[in-house]
Amino acid sequence: MVRTRRARWLVALAAGLLSFAMTATACGSREEAGSDTGQSSKTVKIAYINWAEDIAVTNLFKAALEEKGYKVQMQQLEVGPLYAGLAKGDADLFLDAWLPATHADYWAKYKNDMEDLGVWYDQATLNIAVPSYVNDVNSLADLKGKAGQFGGAITGIDPGAGLTRTTKDEVIPQYGLGGEYQLKTSSESAMLAALKGAIADKKPIVVTSWHPHWMYNRYDLKDLKDPKGALGEAEQIHSLGRKGFSKDFPELTKMVKQFKMDDAKLASLSDAINQAGEGNELKAAKDWAKQNKQYVDQLTSPIAG
Repeated sequence: MVRTRRARWLVALAAGLLSFAMTATACGSREEAGSDTGQSSKTVKIAYINWAEDIAVTNLFKAALEEKGYKVQMQQLEVGPLYAGLAKGDADLFLDAWLPATHADYWAKYKNDMEDLGVWYDQATLNIAVPSYVNDVNSLADLKGKAGQFGGAITGIDPGAGLTRTTKDEVIPQYGLGGEYQLKTSSESAMLAALKGAIADKKPIVVTSWHPHWMYNRYDLKDLKDPKGALGEAEQIHSLGRKGFSKDFPELTKMVKQFKMDDAKLASLSDAINQAGEGNELKAAKDWAKQNKQYVDQLTSPIAG
């Protein structure tokens, strides 16, 4: 009888401990996932594309948010998979959506599964550029008949970029360049390396480009005039969250919605990150944040801690 009562007591004790452990685990999971009581320990996943301004602001957000107790995971993707992943909830935030034109196809497809968190830059433009020493080419129309100077190539960026699509589907056909030029796609870094090499040797090169970008601070470039409007009008850069982002990250949502950056600050940040070299982006962002403390303090002011 004593053994029976003892056995029952042990079973009850084990059940109680198991229940406590499960409750503690559940509470810990909610906090890590971002309950209201665990706001400062939230993990946020920021997806980004390999564009200079996105690398810059994403690393700045990581540096600033980790100072506030967040855990920030960054993932680089091509633009198509990024939008698909954000729509599925594989990522929480994307800071470089070019609208209404460049990312129009992706926005139209996935917008019902995302939240538009506002505009932080409103003079974004797509361009085709040459070094300023290329004297006889000032307009996209001037490229016709001069393919020999440029090796028959327009040096582009990644295949999935909206700029690539616009160059291929609008610029080349509208200016009759299809028989002479091939759009060579690779990546932003490869395009910049080709541009740097050509400028070092004073050779002609034509590249796809955009504003904002640090290359305009580093090199003396000339945007080719676009009388046909093939590249479209100036756009806005939006921040996008996955569906439910503002509910799960109320403080961070306020921060993102008030985020603004002008040309001078963005050029300074992106140039500092580029100068630091691959693998040192976060350190450069942290250094920049220290040098621009007032700006960063204002940016993160909605976040407690």
